[in-house]
Amino acid sequence: SEQASQAHRQFRQSHVGHKPHAGLDPTRASTGVVWTSERAAEHGFYDDPSQWANLGQGAPEAEDIEGCFPRPTEVKITEHGREYGPTAGIRPLREAVARLYNEEHRKGKPSKYTYENVCIVPGGRAGLIRIAAVLGNAYLGFFIPDYTAYNEMLSLFRNFVSIPIPLSKSEHYHMNPAKIAEEIARGTSVILTSNPRNPTGRVIMNEELVKIQDICRDRATLIMDEFYGGYNYTSDCDGTVISAASNIIDVDTDDVLIVDGLTKRFRLPGWRVAWIVGPKEFISAIGSCGSYLDGGTNVPFQEAAIPMLGPPAVRNEMRVLQRHFRDKRDYVVGRLEAMGLKLDYCPDSTFYIWLDVSSLPDGLNDGLNFFHACLKVKVIVVPGIFFDLNPARRRDLFDSPCHHYVRLSYGPRMEVLAKGLDSIKKMIDKYV
Repeated sequence: SEQASQAHRQFRQSHVGHKPHAGLDPTRASTGVVWTSERAAEHGFYDDPSQWANLGQGAPEAEDIEGCFPRPTEVKITEHGREYGPTAGIRPLREAVARLYNEEHRKGKPSKYTYENVCIVPGGRAGLIRIAAVLGNAYLGFFIPDYTAYNEMLSLFRNFVSIPIPLSKSEHYHMNPAKIAEEIARGTSVILTSNPRNPTGRVIMNEELVKIQDICRDRATLIMDEFYGGYNYTSDCDGTVISAASNIIDVDTDDVLIVDGLTKRFRLPGWRVAWIVGPKEFISAIGSCGSYLDGGTNVPFQEAAIPMLGPPAVRNEMRVLQRHFRDKRDYVVGRLEAMGLKLDYCPDSTFYIWLDVSSLPDGLNDGLNFFHACLKVKVIVVPGIFFDLNPARRRDLFDSPCHHYVRLSYGPRMEVLAKGLDSIKKMIDKYV
């Protein structure tokens, strides 16, 4: 159909094709989520965003939630805040992060984190770029589907070779220990993954996480993107955060790098304050390379973050957060099922639904066309094809197992979710 060819053609033109400027590769400039925002802008999104339901962007609602700490309205700028900060972050914030991990994940364990095990970075992407910059020559295994911005990170550096590891739909995209053992046996020495998983909304529970870390110990570096660790609905919303930090034996010899920050758990994505926790030797190198990569994190916001990280307050924050987002998950799942959309499973973490649209009529039954149809009713979702990471562009993604999926976010406020789902229902009803 014309609609199908337009959506497909637009995707191809943006990601492959003629390059009129010899020194420019525009395909490096746009991640999948940014690409969807650019297409939404062409449909008038930025003219009046309040008329739209953005169920695409990976951000939680940033407004006040009853029971959570009040949203900051101002940031004090000290004399230190006017100066350049250390590229590894200011020591008081590094100490606060170490204290939080020790309290939450290292109680009763002889090996504890110190500030030397923490590097503050200006956002998760910057953290991943820094990690990539200090990796040695290695095969790096990554999973499909996973976070779209890994694509760019995995293609920028030549010190490692990226190896895709497909996860099975029949196993609900579960990353099991046997899969890790198999990859290490064939020479993979660095493994990158999100846990809880973006976009599938699943979490590797601690029992299996222990096995995975035992398999990797002394054999592979494990890079854990734990930005969604607080969005955990597996423990009756008691505030438990899933983290590989709980299973580390020695914080300086276990090659586990954990990336997290204020962005998701503390609902402050605009602050660009994140951290990497890991062995001192790794952290020293990661801190140093900030001098030529990003210059370090905004100092006033680092100072403002310190009071937020008190362990008892964080535990309460996570309890409220989990209950609030579980309610939103249940609402969205219920609405989608009422529309006749069958979910493969109910997500147990994050704030994403990995939605199979293959059962819908032609014109809606693949992720790109579903996305395109949503734009016409002022709704944004993300086509699943963007989560089939393809950093060297060696595969044709139209053969992708993610082609018939979209990622739908229940991060926004409830009224935005209701508006978006109302519009999606009307859109589907027109086709049926």
